[in-house]
Amino acid sequence: MFVLELTYTAPIERVDALLEAHRAWLDGHFAAGTFLAAGRKEPRDGGIIIAAGDDRRAVEQLAATDPFVTGGVCAYGITEFIAARTAPELATFRQESPAG
Repeated sequence: MFVLELTYTAPIERVDALLEAHRAWLDGHFAAGTFLAAGRKEPRDGGIIIAAGDDRRAVEQLAATDPFVTGGVCAYGITEFIAARTAPELATFRQESPAG
């Protein structure tokens, strides 16, 4: 799984101009089952997305298609983690830690 942290790199007015396109992009990835949670940070200087998957390169490529990125208003930080424990509702996303 991945935590995608968005940090705005432009004034909020430019972010807001792309918000509808960004939300449509999110909706598509929620419908595909890739995104599990998303929301803005407080204070409003970016956002967080929790994404399912095990291919970092694919997640990086996906983030690059966000209208916030293509519009030049945010940068992504991506952290991969092993979801060894989850709420029951997320049990299908549990992973075993690699040995070692």
